[in-house]
Amino acid sequence: MGLSEAPLLFDFEVASSENFTFIPMSVRFNLDRFGLRISLEQWQLLPLEDRKLLARFPVEDDAEIEPNFDHALFEMLRTHANVEPEWFTPEEDPAWRRTDSVPEGVVRQAGLASLPVPGVAQWADLPPFKRYVLAKLSRKPEANHDFIPAMKEFGAAG
Repeated sequence: MGLSEAPLLFDFEVASSENFTFIPMSVRFNLDRFGLRISLEQWQLLPLEDRKLLARFPVEDDAEIEPNFDHALFEMLRTHANVEPEWFTPEEDPAWRRTDSVPEGVVRQAGLASLPVPGVAQWADLPPFKRYVLAKLSRKPEANHDFIPAMKEFGAAG
């Protein structure tokens, strides 16, 4: 599977990414998938076209599908920021991969947002990348401003 023709952005991200000033969910997914961490400052040191290119990589749950994301990121950061991303060991069985229960963070965020919690069947029906996004937006105990728009966009807000 190759690069998409355009950067992969959800509707709720168009405003919140502020023209790639912030790291889009597709890039966050691939960073987590490959066990790479970059700072917002490092992201912003990359030229806009490089940031858009990184957002065109596939968001499949199989790291073998597109193994060049990490190489591209390393090259871009070396060239434009003279830094390398940090490595970490990706979580083996993240909650978003599970389809037999809704992650606690999503339940908590739904409560904070006064939204109904998605049922297990509704959660299981979401594509893996959308489950990842909702779990990522739910990782902190305080309300996330993108959670409600994401839930509505994904049809998971009741």
